[in-house]
Amino acid sequence: MGRKSRKRPYHQGHVPLNMDRITGGVRTETGPGGLTFNVRNIPSGQKEYRCPGCQQIIAIGTPHIVAWTEETLWGAQAGLEARRHWHSACWRARDTRGYSF
Repeated sequence: MGRKSRKRPYHQGHVPLNMDRITGGVRTETGPGGLTFNVRNIPSGQKEYRCPGCQQIIAIGTPHIVAWTEETLWGAQAGLEARRHWHSACWRARDTRGYSF
């Protein structure tokens, strides 16, 4: 007796691609100074960080944003090493408050 096929039945609809999963959750945005930043949402941090926007502590377990630029004088690796953890609200408000990275 043959095995049951594991293929999607023809009558079921197509499952759309999850772009966050494909890109590792990284998207690009314009950040402070007009530079292009790679931005990733972090659902739950494992340690405390200091937000460069408000200078307050991002507590353990708090959802937040990690942002870094590859547009540095020393190359993409230096930008990755200089990444910063931001409160989500501080990252969204960065243009209106004049934050520097």
